[in-house]
Amino acid sequence: MKVEAIPQNGVFKPMSPPELREGEGVHLTVERVAQGDLAEIEAVARRAALSRLRAGIDSMNFCSSGPLPSRDESHDRS
Repeated sequence: MKVEAIPQNGVFKPMSPPELREGEGVHLTVERVAQGDLAEIEAVARRAALSRLRAGIDSMNFCSSGPLPSRDESHDRS
């Protein structure tokens, strides 16, 4: 398995969630990535994050079961 990561504050942050069980041990080999390759890795990570965000939004239920309140009702402070 190959996992792309970026070091931040001394910790390697994966660009996408690795297919590992929580707490599972691993051996790491660190290999520097060319700057141009890093830009592509970051673009892939952004697309994956956006895909996860959209999937989360799609799974939410924002349906209202009645008329929306008026502006005055929304700002009623009584």
